[in-house]
Amino acid sequence: MASAARQRSLIVPREHGAWGILLIPLLTGGCVGFLAAGSARNFAPLGIAALSLFWLRTPVESWAGTTPVRVRTAGEMKLVRNAVLILAAVSIGALIWLFWGGRNRALLGIGAIAGTSFLIQAILKRAWQKARTVAQMIGAAGLTSMAPAAYYVATGQWDGNAWSLWAANLLFAVNQIHFVQLRIHAAQIKTAREKLLAGRWFLAGQFISIAMLASACALHLFRWYAAAAFLPILFRGSAWFAATPQPLAIHTLGKSELLYACAFGVLLVLGIRLR
Repeated sequence: MASAARQRSLIVPREHGAWGILLIPLLTGGCVGFLAAGSARNFAPLGIAALSLFWLRTPVESWAGTTPVRVRTAGEMKLVRNAVLILAAVSIGALIWLFWGGRNRALLGIGAIAGTSFLIQAILKRAWQKARTVAQMIGAAGLTSMAPAAYYVATGQWDGNAWSLWAANLLFAVNQIHFVQLRIHAAQIKTAREKLLAGRWFLAGQFISIAMLASACALHLFRWYAAAAFLPILFRGSAWFAATPQPLAIHTLGKSELLYACAFGVLLVLGIRLR
């Protein structure tokens, strides 16, 4: 590994998909909250705190030696230590700004839930190596908590929209994680029958997602317009089974999933705001 690339891997999060799972909920929650006659003044400290805390995990793990890419030299140790100190200072400053004067105290509960999900994820990854996909989905519960958090700091309210934003972003993230892992594990598949066998649990998840969305809308817990935000990924997941098996192009897959995430975010905001 080249020196510059290695140094970057020691301090910069390597899970590119996790950035999207963090940022899309943060932006959708903030946009829905702002459009609901909320304020954007608290969005800045929340965003800074979320990004810096998420970033902080990588250099901390590199320093502790709990990742495959570990500190080897004194120079690398200094780089990682400085990154930890800087990111910790930024995080603390943003949190003080966010909670100054006793504001936004409901975020403490959200933070506790997110922290618990990350702890369970870490334990599961260490105890059960084959549970990578499940661990990622549990971690997604913490990352997507940024949706209700952003909505709350914009409106000062914890209502149905907050829960809807969290549930919708988590359901989308679970689908996306499952699909990406399916594509990776099915990279060598040659026939449609093998594809169906490999993706049977993902396909079942598609039907469960549709049933959950339809039930939530029928019970007036979620808006039909907002449920339409899931149509692109539901179509994408189903269409893969009908397509001719092709070699996996991981970078192309990553770009396409990013586009799906952006489309989902825009459609979700519009769907929640439409009357």
